[in-house]
Amino acid sequence: MAAQKSAESKPFQDRKLSDLVYEKILEMIVSGQAPIGAKLPTEHKLSTLFEVSRPVLRQALKQLREDGVVVSRQGSGSFVQRRPDGAVLDFAPAGSIADIQRTFEFRSAVEGEAAFLAAQRRTDYDIANLRTAAEELDRCIREGELGVDADEMFHEAICTASGNPYFTAARTSMKTSILMGLNLTRNLSRAKSKERMDLVQREHFEILNAIVRADQGAARAAMRDHVENARKRVFEG
Repeated sequence: MAAQKSAESKPFQDRKLSDLVYEKILEMIVSGQAPIGAKLPTEHKLSTLFEVSRPVLRQALKQLREDGVVVSRQGSGSFVQRRPDGAVLDFAPAGSIADIQRTFEFRSAVEGEAAFLAAQRRTDYDIANLRTAAEELDRCIREGELGVDADEMFHEAICTASGNPYFTAARTSMKTSILMGLNLTRNLSRAKSKERMDLVQREHFEILNAIVRADQGAARAAMRDHVENARKRVFEG
């Protein structure tokens, strides 16, 4: 039984290790130690440097490729493709960035379907709640506030409007990671310009307008685009 438990915990331990390695490589890139276009050290050197196995290192590199930060060239190794803003490491808790990116994948799937159903089932009360949240986000932008609570209220209202409480339950189970992601992306957007915040808000209104006019396909697409754009904005240089 003890041996079985140890075997079951290994994938989780490897994932946590790969997340730490992922962030260490990210720090190398953000700090300029590995500039855009530079080749990363070999897998052997990196695994020795971070004292991890090759499979753990490869998982970290795979995540960095999926995030568009590095690119692999057949037979040549991994090269830096993008240098994220250093503020990413300032606003995100240590060791959390890889998990935040996976949370965006979860949200895209779950909230896209919630928006699809919300466009079919929303009531006048639901629409009023969504508009209240959107107006609060407008106020936050005008007054230079971060707006994490209002952003969360908007997305929760969509799950409620779906008429299926399991969407709300699914988001609640991930709430800590979701709020970390919202805090990160809104801080990064606010650090850029008001135009960036306005762009994010236009995405919210695209979702809202699709739900109001009962366009299920457009609501799903707008939500998935919004969450995927948020994921990409984390690593814009």
